[in-house]
Amino acid sequence: MILVVLENQRGKIHPFSIEAVAAGQKFAEQLNCELSILCIGEKVDDLKSQAQNFKANKLITAQHAMIDMYSADGYSKVLSDVISELSPKYVLMGHSYMVRDFLPRVSAKLNIPFVSDIISVDFNGGPHFSKQVFNAKLATSIEVSSEQALLSFQSAAFSSDDLKEGAPEEEVQFNVELSDNDIKSHSEPEFQESSSGVDLTAAELIVSIGRGIESEDNLPIMQSLADAMGAEVASSRPVVDMGWLPPYRQVGSSGQVVSPKLYFSLGVSGAIQHVVGMKGSKNILAINKDEDAPIFEIADYAVIGDVLEIVPKLTEEINK
Repeated sequence: MILVVLENQRGKIHPFSIEAVAAGQKFAEQLNCELSILCIGEKVDDLKSQAQNFKANKLITAQHAMIDMYSADGYSKVLSDVISELSPKYVLMGHSYMVRDFLPRVSAKLNIPFVSDIISVDFNGGPHFSKQVFNAKLATSIEVSSEQALLSFQSAAFSSDDLKEGAPEEEVQFNVELSDNDIKSHSEPEFQESSSGVDLTAAELIVSIGRGIESEDNLPIMQSLADAMGAEVASSRPVVDMGWLPPYRQVGSSGQVVSPKLYFSLGVSGAIQHVVGMKGSKNILAINKDEDAPIFEIADYAVIGDVLEIVPKLTEEINK
């Protein structure tokens, strides 16, 4: 059995979890086994309602008042119990902040290896899991020799476009057993870098700024474009290092990993550390006056020119 665990994001299934369901369907097909989807914890009824549209063998609900709000202790206890009872070969989740927090505890409780932040899977003679090492400069291939494994996938390792819709063949209610002794820690509200932080992973449109905009004084020009588009503003690391934008706006290996419908890159060179955080975007449009900028290697649309000349005109046309 393949087990996919869904994560809530403000009442909707987290985009990373939808990609994990697509991964689970691929695993089930390649390994000729059943697929189960687990709805756990916060707003579980909302997750279940949405998951009823996904093709799967079982849709499992794990509900209890003590996990109506996320806690690493509660989630790890419940998922450990589910795994112990169902014995799935692989447990799949998106590599989100929450997963980084509680899934290692499940690994320790059950003595099951956890392969995290996977970027791709090779099913030939495998599966073999690839993940980035040395600050995303290299990729390594991992083969799991144990009977079971916990897996988390980087955004865009699998595409939500490949998700097979349908309906689960069976719905099951898992009997959750929790007591006060199981919950020894309490989590703060949903992760934010600061009180004004932004979760870029949920954005469908992103305007990303690089040091090619030349000066902090030019930020309002780029912000005007984002406002006209209804987009969130993001940046490469140099922009954050120079203090032009706060750290929660950073995309890349040391920032957020995003997969919007449109990633509009303005003056971003496209270093590998940045690319790993946005390569899963559905469409990438890049403007850069350097025709050899690495960002053009992955861009769907490339404009060679000066962002300071192009962006104001583009904003004006959009506002019309």
